[in-house]
Amino acid sequence: MTPTPPVPRPDALPGAGAAAAAGAAVGTVSTGSTGDPHSDRYAARTAGMTASEIRALFAVASRPEVVSLAGGMPNLAALPLDSLAREVGGLIAAEGQSALQYGSAQGVPVLREQIGEVMAFEAGSTSATGGFAPDDVVVTVGSQSALDMLTRLFVDPGDVVLAESPSYVGALGSFAAYQAEVRHVAMDDDGLVPAALEEALQRLAAEGRRAKFLYTVPNFHNPVGVSLAAERRPEIVETCRRHGVLIVEDNPYGLLGFDGQTYPSLRSLDPDNVVYLGSFSKIFASGLRVGWALAPHGIKDKLVLAAESATLCPPAFTQLVVSRYLATHDWRSLVKSFREMYRERCDAMLGALEVHLPEGCRWTRPRGGFFVWATVPEGVDTRAMLPRAITARVAYASGTGFHADGSGARHMRLSFCYPPPERITEGVRRLAGVLEGELEVLRTFGLSGPGARPTAGPPGPQAPAVDTA
Repeated sequence: MTPTPPVPRPDALPGAGAAAAAGAAVGTVSTGSTGDPHSDRYAARTAGMTASEIRALFAVASRPEVVSLAGGMPNLAALPLDSLAREVGGLIAAEGQSALQYGSAQGVPVLREQIGEVMAFEAGSTSATGGFAPDDVVVTVGSQSALDMLTRLFVDPGDVVLAESPSYVGALGSFAAYQAEVRHVAMDDDGLVPAALEEALQRLAAEGRRAKFLYTVPNFHNPVGVSLAAERRPEIVETCRRHGVLIVEDNPYGLLGFDGQTYPSLRSLDPDNVVYLGSFSKIFASGLRVGWALAPHGIKDKLVLAAESATLCPPAFTQLVVSRYLATHDWRSLVKSFREMYRERCDAMLGALEVHLPEGCRWTRPRGGFFVWATVPEGVDTRAMLPRAITARVAYASGTGFHADGSGARHMRLSFCYPPPERITEGVRRLAGVLEGELEVLRTFGLSGPGARPTAGPPGPQAPAVDTA
């Protein structure tokens, strides 16, 4: 392993003082403050709402001198912006009266039909999706909106939701907002562990309780990067069916396997007990905020009612932009170019981790998606270390944000989707320097080893944010 240069002194870096000041705020951001005259008027459910950990640092982390390995922002460099600009202009000229008007709460009919084509491309055929009917699709303002509405429909305060350990930060934020009790279920390199799911459900049954649903990201998981093994999928579906537990299958990354590999959807194994969430954010443009839910008919009807009360209707204009793109561009080839771009970036990150990270670190090796999940040596607290990393001009997402109880301090999510390969390599080199500094402190003061240093207190469930999505 090659030596890593020491971490630069804070006073040698532009904006270091701002980084340190912002870092002091990590974990202390809440929905109110003593200066808020409305603090005694908020609903009880707002007590569980906190900002994402890195949000206090985001103004500094987004500076060009900082390599951000934190955010899950897709790289849009491959988009054909000139032709898209012409399509948008043509859309307004030809359909402006309807495109800029209110629309249906369920979504534009033509786009709901095209969503079937997107799902069939991933599955290999329409039948392999578990059957597709445009009337069972609800277009949403990103899949985050669909997840929030599903939680509102199913969860009363104190109800149990099952989620992988760790789990997507935006999901945990929604669950906290509706006062759900999250029970985490273990994962390994092959995804959700069926025996752990069975154990969690049996424990709930012994308590006289039942989970409202299982939330899972089975393909190229956020934040871990692994995928649920094909042989486990029928067992997971059967276990939930037997215990009467709905499955919410969140699949924003399914088309981004580096070698083109896709997996059978959970919905294809039990269409009547799975709500499938999809998104155009990762395969087209995240800023348009267009996602969808494909749901059993009764749930679909409730989702439409929830959409009417939340947003009245998803924007017709952005839906029609997506629809025109699907109709006039070779989007399948563009997906393939995205796969290659992200594969190159992932290779750069894995190579840099191998060269630079100190001994005792380990990490996942994703075959698609955006993320690597890294584990650091005993005694290192990635949440407490984050301000020092920002001072060293590198950012990441601490593992604590991906656990409902604030655990996970020995982990971090590293995103390779946005920076170019050379910046990823440099970011990992800087991160390694920070880690070496932490380990040197532990060695100097004899703090290494199990239980040597208490981790930071639970930050609480976090609201979704673009910097941690």
